[in-house]
Amino acid sequence: MTVLQQQANAGAGAVRPDMGFDEQALSRWMRANVDGFSGPMTVSQFRGGQSIPTYQLTTPTASYVLRRKPSGLLLKGAHSVEREAQVQQALGQVGFSVPKIFGLCTDASVIGTPFYVMERVEGRIFWDARFSQVGVEERPRYFDAMNATLASLHRIEPADVGLGDYGKSGNYFARQINRWSRQYLEDEAAGRDANMDLLLRWLPEHIPLGDETRIVHGDFRCDNMIFHPVEPRVVAVLDWELSTLGHPLADFANHAMMYQMPPDIVAGLAGADLASLNIPTQEAYVEAYCERTGRDSIASWEFYIAFNLFRLAAIFHGIKGRVIRGTAASVHAQERARSFPVLAELARKAMERCR
Repeated sequence: MTVLQQQANAGAGAVRPDMGFDEQALSRWMRANVDGFSGPMTVSQFRGGQSIPTYQLTTPTASYVLRRKPSGLLLKGAHSVEREAQVQQALGQVGFSVPKIFGLCTDASVIGTPFYVMERVEGRIFWDARFSQVGVEERPRYFDAMNATLASLHRIEPADVGLGDYGKSGNYFARQINRWSRQYLEDEAAGRDANMDLLLRWLPEHIPLGDETRIVHGDFRCDNMIFHPVEPRVVAVLDWELSTLGHPLADFANHAMMYQMPPDIVAGLAGADLASLNIPTQEAYVEAYCERTGRDSIASWEFYIAFNLFRLAAIFHGIKGRVIRGTAASVHAQERARSFPVLAELARKAMERCR
């Protein structure tokens, strides 16, 4: 991600004209449902993020974050703020690093769509996977913090935190390939791509043997975490929109895909001189995760990468469709839409490395 893109994503600003809502109605709901809330309240909109409109709510004594379901025509099951609130509430009870949830509102009549309110966690968000704002000697500790956080999530038994029914168990890859293939095919407005058409035929026939079920985040990237203000420590994991029950190796490969991701699409390390940056190699990063989760190694690694690139391409295809329909939440959605064919090609190349 370029410096200009990082600056454009950072912080909050005025609410976009097409993303406003009845702030007085929200204040009334907050008074009735959020302990300790007291106005007056000002509302601003975070610039980062793509799918779910996210706002900062500021009062003289507190600061909150609101995430609401987008308005307009949505694909079935997409942008479920209800699920985001559920998983964060469950994980927070066992000390996993998530913001505290203050309240969930499923009544669309309050501000137009369902929403939830959570604490605003203070700290740093790194939009650049090279962690260029961190000293060279400190960088390995930040990568280790990410690795340890995801491994700790994958060690949690879903049923132990009340999430045994948060998704289906087993056959994760088959179900995910079917889901994203279906959403890709159904979103006719965004068009078709030859690489994607090839992948949705190839992937179901090459799923590796073996199955596991854990809570998966689905979009575990450095820019979806808040780090401690001065320490190399993750204090909050954000953006649980894609979370479900699934295969932990799919989730880890999606995260480690940063090593193959161009930095102008999402936070990626493709083309970076890892040695001079003092960033662990992909091999060392995979080994550290394996040690933390009791694995000897990860077979079929390139399949997991191909699957995740296909999945991300399908997500970007959906963003392209929302841009065309006028329901995209982020001012950067058009950039994501233009990146869709690049991701589809990267996925096809990863597929070819599997053969």
